[in-house]
Amino acid sequence: MSNRQETDKAISTVWRVEQARLIAGLTRLVRDISLAEELAQDALMAALKHWPETGVPRNPGAWLMQAGKRKAIDYFRHRKMATGKLAEVGRIMEDEVPDAETAIHESMDDDVGDDLLRLIFTSCHPILPAESRVALTLRLIGGLTTEEIARAFLANDATIGQRIVRAKRTIADAGLPYEVPRGEERAERVQSVLGVLYLIFNEGYSATAGEDWMRPQLCEEAMRMGRILARLMPEEAEVHGLLALMEIQHSRVNARTNAKGEPILLPDQNRALWDQLMIRRGLAGLDRVNALNGVAGPYALQAAIAACHARARKAGDTDWRRIASLYAVLVEIMPSPVVELNRAVAVSMAEGPAAALVLVEVIREGGMLENYHLLYGVRGDLLRKLERHTEANLDFRHAAELTRNEREKAYLLGRAAEVAG
Repeated sequence: MSNRQETDKAISTVWRVEQARLIAGLTRLVRDISLAEELAQDALMAALKHWPETGVPRNPGAWLMQAGKRKAIDYFRHRKMATGKLAEVGRIMEDEVPDAETAIHESMDDDVGDDLLRLIFTSCHPILPAESRVALTLRLIGGLTTEEIARAFLANDATIGQRIVRAKRTIADAGLPYEVPRGEERAERVQSVLGVLYLIFNEGYSATAGEDWMRPQLCEEAMRMGRILARLMPEEAEVHGLLALMEIQHSRVNARTNAKGEPILLPDQNRALWDQLMIRRGLAGLDRVNALNGVAGPYALQAAIAACHARARKAGDTDWRRIASLYAVLVEIMPSPVVELNRAVAVSMAEGPAAALVLVEVIREGGMLENYHLLYGVRGDLLRKLERHTEANLDFRHAAELTRNEREKAYLLGRAAEVAG
């Protein structure tokens, strides 16, 4: 590999690591996410121009930040600040110091940790629709391109691009403060941030549509952003709870499909393929949750359930009664028919399929999951165990009709064929 290729590779790696912090720091200065992204790109272009000649600096992140801030100084120096958003930015900076250029110079050495936290809270603001929060967070914090996000969610580039543009416009038009909220609002907003990360993780863990059952890149991005959040908010128990949950679940990735990419259910997985390092990290995160007295949080409870599976050497060793009891607590603090369905699965393992079917019928009669394929998949499995094969066949087929994931559809049709046979 030539020196130029090595430098380009180093720049690409640095950009991947530093992009979010760079945009966050510049957003604090210019109070405009779109402008901050442009300035960050300018800094990247400067690196591509200079680093092949001078070599990669000892602190490349600081170099990029200074380059971006110099671009910001040039921007404000050469533009009139009389109207619109630029005038507002100018007044904000003038309130703090005599002029915008001085403001930028004086903040050159600021720590950017708080900036990144502000950017996370801004990109996950409840004013945005859930799909826009996900797209904007992956763009700003995850550093994914519009094309990468579109590919991950099986959407076209234009749709994802429009979501990101609209999200940034909504933030600007609403005049949202670029800050970490306090008090009760902070607690509510933390839940929004964690919800976005878990949506991203779940789309990677069990893709809702497409040919692949899993998209590990999205799981990796969600965990990476979760680790960033855990460093920035070390005293938030639910942050550690969510990270522990994601790490324990992701530890199974190598055992969840066979060589053909077909799903393998949890009881049938080869546990020797589970990533023990990932499990240890997740269990350490749970220990941190316990130290923070956060065991009753919804993500902490789900992580505790995942830990029950992780600790079982064989499927038969799983403590299903504890899992069922944890789900019972989770239902109390986070009422949801999906959680009820998961509890029913645990009850089926702890008490038998007949006891679980009673719970599933209550959920089905409630009507809230009538278009949820897993309801019929679970019901079909319970009916199969009770040797009600004709009914099981119908439920498996109905589940296959409802899913948009081709791998899952094939699996469910296979289950239907088994009971029909």
